[in-house]
Amino acid sequence: MISINNLSVEFSAKSLFDNISYVINKKDKIALVGKNGAGKSTMLKIIAGLQKPTSGSVSVPQDVTIGYLPQQMNLSDSTTVIEEVRQAFAHLDKMHADLDSMTAELQERTDYDTDSYHNLIDRMTTLTERIAMEESENSQAEMEKTLLGLGFNREDFNRMTSEFSGGWRMRIELAKLLLRHPDVLLLDEPTNHLDIESIQWLENFLISKANAVVLVSHDRAFIDNVTNRTIEISLGKIYDYSVNYSKYVELRKERIEQQMRAYQNQQKQIQETEDFIERFRYKATKSVQVQSRIKQLAKIERIEVDEVDTSHLNLKFPPAPRSGDYPVIADDLAKAYGDHVVFSGASFTIKRGEKVAFVGKNGEGKSTLVKCIMGEIPYTGTLKIGHNVKIGYFAQNQAQLLDEDLTVFDTIDRVAVGDIRTKIRDILGAFMFGGEAIDKKVKVLSGGEKTRLAMIRLLLEPVNLLILDEPTNHLDMKTKDILKQAIKDFNGTVIVVSHDREFLDGLVEKVYEFGGGKVTECLGGIYDFLEKKKLASLQELELSKSPTPSRQVAPAKKEVKQDPPKVAAAEEKPHLSYAEQREREKMIRKAKKKVTDAEESIASLEKQIADVEAEISSGKTDGDIFERHAALNKALENAMSVWELASMEYEEMGGK
Repeated sequence: MISINNLSVEFSAKSLFDNISYVINKKDKIALVGKNGAGKSTMLKIIAGLQKPTSGSVSVPQDVTIGYLPQQMNLSDSTTVIEEVRQAFAHLDKMHADLDSMTAELQERTDYDTDSYHNLIDRMTTLTERIAMEESENSQAEMEKTLLGLGFNREDFNRMTSEFSGGWRMRIELAKLLLRHPDVLLLDEPTNHLDIESIQWLENFLISKANAVVLVSHDRAFIDNVTNRTIEISLGKIYDYSVNYSKYVELRKERIEQQMRAYQNQQKQIQETEDFIERFRYKATKSVQVQSRIKQLAKIERIEVDEVDTSHLNLKFPPAPRSGDYPVIADDLAKAYGDHVVFSGASFTIKRGEKVAFVGKNGEGKSTLVKCIMGEIPYTGTLKIGHNVKIGYFAQNQAQLLDEDLTVFDTIDRVAVGDIRTKIRDILGAFMFGGEAIDKKVKVLSGGEKTRLAMIRLLLEPVNLLILDEPTNHLDMKTKDILKQAIKDFNGTVIVVSHDREFLDGLVEKVYEFGGGKVTECLGGIYDFLEKKKLASLQELELSKSPTPSRQVAPAKKEVKQDPPKVAAAEEKPHLSYAEQREREKMIRKAKKKVTDAEESIASLEKQIADVEAEISSGKTDGDIFERHAALNKALENAMSVWELASMEYEEMGGK
């Protein structure tokens, strides 16, 4: 249906894609995967026609429609929700205008027997049928059904879009997109701001009603349920698997192991060839062989092992200057937009050095309370910011606030002051913006790279109150872990707004639950909070139908396993369920067996080599004994590589 032909993209003389080709078929549900900065969002933009490749093309049939949901979008603030969503049917007005134009043309023409006249009639017939089909459905009912599925209430329909948080505004754009019923849906991180009920609704919609889908997501459960094909972008190339994400992970691991063995063998061959050249370079009797080896070396196509990433994010917040004992004190705090009460009666105190979490559904007031603390919006009640409190604020839309026309270096250079300006390159390097990356324009960065760049702003001056609103959106797992450790090491006060249970685990010592117009304080970490609610996870909180405010707490995103709640010290993980423990033990046994099998293979090969060498020592040099000796040594090298990989896997799983 859509054909990507020999696509290449270069930024600052660096290749992002190198001669890529593939086809998107009518019913494909494709997961586009790769590390941050690999080019996933760029690929979607190129398919959507919003960005041009350096070379190559994207062939889209004339009658194929494409719908694109970016990571960030801008909505009008002067319309209601239902008015904004009704724009999804604006294409019907254009279709009617096109039909009127064709009708007028038909009335004027008299070349009844020509091919162009018959083609015009065919086009009119097709357009008339399409209009009739789209208008046959009740558009109002369809809009309401879609909005309700995405988590809106009927009373929300006539509220202004400006009253909604970033997550709900994204849902409005998603509703418009789904109502257009495009032939190909391009979705860039669609679950970032969705709760579990809305994710499940979207899953069902994409599985049962959508045609072709290409999506980028860090939510493994979501892409597993929706997709039937996985395309990995790695080192400028693509690897196309006709399987879902979980199966792809297994196949990718096998591919990397094969690449590693081939790479190691090739490196040995190259080293031997270079040694031969160096040893006999100046011997006239060997000049022919030396020249032959030089040509042979030049012709070798070097093997690359995908995603060998030696960079490391070095994140450490500056020491916090001392603040008053109570950085934030709220008493009977309330916020409303007209008749809509976001929360009321909120009274709490955050002590110096505490790390707390705000949890709850999008729109229940988490980001609103943060904006109250920042003094960005008015409120009623009392809110006191303590003595000498210096706030470092990372907003949900922080990446959008960056000037896209500036380079990475200039972005930081413009806000840095004093001696810190001499250390900009070091700081950028610590955030994996080394070398040529500092000269990239912000507009070409991935979502994760923009988030990292925005995070640097927090390091430019010491603060003692960090407020982080969904800081993990667009970050891969490795970067999330580094950010979490940096927050744990920070000696100031921290407020984290997040749906990510694993990120909050061991990080916070107090949870504030937003829901039902209330803010409820729960002492202890995230698992203490869950145990008190007698619920297994934030997903179950989302699905709870209890009349208490706890039903409003939002789920952790990107959850795969269902861990039972367990009170845990900050340094401990909660206990696994019996079934999960059994599964883990099974995987560890399997990994251990791989190590044992590899060791047995090595022992067997070493014995065979010793036997052959004994034969050679005894003077037996007939037949193919030397070829057998060389083959056994090569097999031993491969077996050693397998053993190393298996041992690493076993140790990573906690084997001893």
